Amino acid sequence: MHSEIKRIQELLAGQGYVADRAIATSVYLSIALRKPLLIEGAAGVGKTEVAKVMARSLGTDLIRLQCYEGLDATTALYEWNYQRQLLHIRLSENSDRTIEEREAEIFSEPFLLKRPLLDAITRDVAPVLLVDEIDRADIEFEAFLLEVLSDFQVTIPEIGTIRASATPYVVLTSNRTRELGDALRRRCLYLWIDYPSFEKELEIVRRKVPDVDTRLAEQIAAFMQLVRRVKLEKTPGVAETLDWTAALLALHREHLDRDTVEETLGVLFKHQDDAALIRTQWLDRLLDGVATLERDGRPWTQERIAQVAQRLEARR
Repeated sequence: MHSEIKRIQELLAGQGYVADRAIATSVYLSIALRKPLLIEGAAGVGKTEVAKVMARSLGTDLIRLQCYEGLDATTALYEWNYQRQLLHIRLSENSDRTIEEREAEIFSEPFLLKRPLLDAITRDVAPVLLVDEIDRADIEFEAFLLEVLSDFQVTIPEIGTIRASATPYVVLTSNRTRELGDALRRRCLYLWIDYPSFEKELEIVRRKVPDVDTRLAEQIAAFMQLVRRVKLEKTPGVAETLDWTAALLALHREHLDRDTVEETLGVLFKHQDDAALIRTQWLDRLLDGVATLERDGRPWTQERIAQVAQRLEARR
């Protein structure tokens, strides 16, 4: 393995992020080439966490732009501090300065409210800029963002063009609620993060919730592997796995049983239909799958869990 990629993997591990070689390689190349990294995958698989851990590993700030429908360039870039401008106008009413001079003063940088994009390109030390859930923004904003990412400069009519003195590291995430444009994709390196394997999810649980019992951690990771094979409105991701683990510890539960899972379905499933489907049609079979793994006595692996899942599906 390339020594720098191994170092990135160790840095990520040191920050509690379980990264396989593909993730570490993408992060390394994004840093080395200073190219934006576009990460796609289902919600809750750790896309946003990559940017957070990347910032901690580089020892720099994380600046987050949360995208949503209707987000416009002004909200993402800058706004004028109108209250401060009005106060300044009143305080300088008796000034001898010309109107042009007063106008130039109130439309200068001290009266500018920097929003995430402008903040990211005006830092002396390059931050990590996280453009989270870019797929939720409109196509028009995506086109604007492409311009910013191409030159890392913005033009403010009253001030002029501001260029980045330190090019930020950029991470974009998408849950694929809509297809992103080819132009943006070409500008970025691409990384797909899938749901983790049993082995990886077990390691994540152990690192993130170190107080969890080994048996309970294995049961949780296996249950999640099995439940993701059920067709749901919203498949639970790693975030739900960790929340569920923490919830079970808070309830002092040491193993999975029907009562425990039923009581905590709200931690795993965020749609009533999904919770009802699991409770009425799948819960006994999923728990039976976990029990089968325990009775079997062999080491729990992704392959072994897949075999158990196939038997459960055959019983439908």
